[in-house]
Amino acid sequence: MAALSFSLPDDVAERLRSLAARTGRSEREIFIEAVENHLEDFEDLQAAEAASLRIREGLERTWTLEEVERELGLANQIQ
Repeated sequence: MAALSFSLPDDVAERLRSLAARTGRSEREIFIEAVENHLEDFEDLQAAEAASLRIREGLERTWTLEEVERELGLANQIQ
């Protein structure tokens, strides 16, 4: 496991301490979970932005719901 060292703003550190006290979890555990969740969200956002750029540049195709339903044979089944 890599060790990182940095300072948190006082208000963020207090929120972390308070949440740890209320939940009975360690500050470290809460912090790692928060970073992991944020990284996942950030990675998803980066992937979506890259796909959006490819679409705008005409490098990637999109399909309408109607096209997907028709291709899958669902066009007449959905009410």
